[in-house]
Amino acid sequence: MRIVTVGKSSFVSGFRLAGVEGVEVEDSQQAMGVISKLFEEQDLGLLLVSDDVARPLTQELTRLRSKKPVPLLYEVPAPGSRQEKVEYRDMLKQILGV
Repeated sequence: MRIVTVGKSSFVSGFRLAGVEGVEVEDSQQAMGVISKLFEEQDLGLLLVSDDVARPLTQELTRLRSKKPVPLLYEVPAPGSRQEKVEYRDMLKQILGV
């Protein structure tokens, strides 16, 4: 299973230094197109998306997560991002439609 990162240049470059494949994007809309295509790949196990491009796509990403459990889609803080509290319980409720 592969790991792929999606985000702006500084985010992706950091992971590439660690040997992780990445796709650079300029904005959230471009990221959504890339993420949708990556979600169709059978050998992808983990998709790491920078929080700065993922934040505007919360509903779309939640919809993708609910349709297909693999790849695991995880939002990672981008360089310079502030730490935010994530309400996983609320996210699970949204995914499960509760």
